[in-house]
Parts: sequence; C-alpha cells; structure tokens
Amino acid sequence: MMEVYLDNGATTKVDPRAVDVMISFMLKDYGNPSSVHSLGQNAEEHLEKARETIALKVNAKRDEIIFTSGGTESDNLAIRGVAHKKGSGHIITSKIEHPAVLNTCKRLENEGFSVTYLGVDKEGFIDIKELEDAITDKTILISIMHVNNEIGVIQDLESIGRIAKEKGVIFHSDTVQSFTKVPIDVEKMNLSMASFASHKIHGPKGVGALYIKKGIGIDKLLYGGHQEKDLRPGTQNMPAIMGFAKAAELMTDDDLARMQKLRDRLAEGILDEVKDCFLNGSKDKRSVNNVNISFRYIEGESILLHLDMHGISVSTGSACSSQSLRPSHVLTALGLKAEEAHGSVRFTLSRFTTEAEIDHTIEAVRSVIPDLRKMSPLKKGMEDMKWDEVDHDHA
Repeated sequence: MMEVYLDNGATTKVDPRAVDVMISFMLKDYGNPSSVHSLGQNAEEHLEKARETIALKVNAKRDEIIFTSGGTESDNLAIRGVAHKKGSGHIITSKIEHPAVLNTCKRLENEGFSVTYLGVDKEGFIDIKELEDAITDKTILISIMHVNNEIGVIQDLESIGRIAKEKGVIFHSDTVQSFTKVPIDVEKMNLSMASFASHKIHGPKGVGALYIKKGIGIDKLLYGGHQEKDLRPGTQNMPAIMGFAKAAELMTDDDLARMQKLRDRLAEGILDEVKDCFLNGSKDKRSVNNVNISFRYIEGESILLHLDMHGISVSTGSACSSQSLRPSHVLTALGLKAEEAHGSVRFTLSRFTTEAEIDHTIEAVRSVIPDLRKMSPLKKGMEDMKWDEVDHDHA
C-alpha cells in the first residue's frame, strides 16, 4: 500500500542532508560554542553561520536572530518578553492565532493586561481598519500570525506593519507556517519580532528562532548563563541548530512552485468531484502547501481514520488541539457551524510530496466520503438544515 504523508502542517520528515549535518555535530564538531578552546571556537563559528543563514531568509541581520526550542517558546519569549518589560498595557491579536499566542495572551489577561481579539471575515482575514481603530495609547504589542496553521491564509503583514510603525507599537508575527514557504521581509513588513520553527521545513524538532529587531527591548523568560544575547540561557543545541539552518537553506523557489501546483491539483480533484464539501479559507491568498476542506454530514475524525486505512496521513484541525472535542476555534471564527467545523480535514503538502501521492489521495477521498455518508447518522438530521446561510466556496 502506498504511504502518503499529508500532515506536514503538524511536522515534516527531516531532510537526509540535514541529518548528515546533525550527525557531524554530534560525533565530530561537538564543542560547546561558549568554550574558549579550538573545538569550542569552531562550534561558535558554525553557530554564527547558522544564524546568518536564518537571517538572510527574512532580510534580517545576523545578531537579530535568537535560537530557541521552537515556535512555542519563540511566541512566549516575544509576547511575554514585551509584556513584562512594559509592566502593563494593551495587546492586540486575532481569534485565529495558534494556541501558543492565544494561551499566552489569556495568561497575561490574568496578570492584569488587556487584550483585544480581532475577528476575521469568512475567508480568515482580519480587518485592517478594525486593527487600526483598536490601537490606543496603552497598546504595547500587536501579534498577528502570517500564515494560519489550519487554513493556510496569508495575512497582509505589510499593511499591519505600516500601521504599527505609524502608531509606534511593537509588531510580532508567528511566521512558523510561512517561513521559507511565503516571502518574509522583516524590513518591508516593519516587523519587530517574528517566530520560526525548524520541524515545519524538514529540519529537526526542538529548535526554532526568534527575530528581534535591534533596539526592541524584552525581558527573558529563563535565567542562567548569558547565551543568545542574554535572552535565552543554556548551552545551544548545536546539532539541531545546524540541521535547522541546513533545512532552511535547501528550500527553493522550484519547490514552492511544485507544491502549489500539487496543492491546486488536490483541491480541484476533491472539490470538483465530491458533493457537499467546500474549501475553508481564501482560494488565492493561501500557503502553497495547505488545503482545508469541510465535508458535510461526516465527522472529520472518521475521514481521517478511513484515509489512514488507505495509507494516507492527514489531520482534523491543528495538531496542537486535535485531542480537544471542541470545534476548531479557527473555523468557527470564519462563521462555520460546529457540525461543519467538525467535518473538516486539513491536507498539508511538503516538497517531498509527489504527483502519484496526490492522485492516490484524490481517489481515496472520492471513495471514502460516499461510503461514510451512507453510514452517517448526521446526514438525515442535517439535510433539512439551511446550509446556504453561510456562503462558502464550492458550497
């Protein structure tokens, strides 16, 4: 049976070339970059080269990159770091952020900070005017993600960044899903901070980075040594960092163009042939690797399990909240009913995805969906509902 992995929004296979680099830094170049002997200084030199590699991908300066354990730590360091530095104030974010942002903001509300959670339209975009109107003289931070992890929509960071700059507000973005897949220019976007993660781009888990624009002051979360500009103490995970840098280096424009072509093939192959389903999020302004579809009358978990029997790995909602029985907070923010949100499946491609795998997936979906609907207790009760109350693509 063909094995097809289409859950790359959750994590990716590590590129063998990144693994080779990591092995070298485990067995040969294993020095501590804080050590003064030659093995340590060699490690420090490679550490700075890795920092430069990440910086170049987003038009940042080398010393503006701080290595962390991943996207969640980077988000926490950015948001809590600013909040604790300021001591009090107002934060603006959106209702469709990753839990690493939402739960951090909720915690800060318990600590006395005020937070505005912006709504989104039916395609998943915030209203730029609403954002501007929400800014007050107490606003200390705007945190809006670049690409949504569930529906793949790309927010207009340039417009947000322009407003943040005009108002003198620090602007952070969770760019974990966009890094190397959607162009990021921290200068053009007026970003103050941006979070990255290695395991979304064929690098190892447990490593990421935070871009902090020179001059932006934040408090650290951890206390110890003076590594990473005294913002992230602890001996750097050199094998993981080097694997991260190698993975970032390997992503090409040709990879992105091929992913987009396969993404469109998958979406069209399902939406054109399967009844009662629709695309979640924008059709055009979305990441090259994301297809999120709601199938009426069926639970997404049933679809996931039956596709798994065909050797196909997908997800329902984001991996970080997949154990929850509640409907996706992202999809309900778009205006979907709970039943529609529960019937969603996220397909996320990688640069290793093949045409044959996409065709196998289309064929499997076309087979699985009608079979599940025949057994579905939801179908009879839901057929009488007024589905046209919500205007969806391909509804």
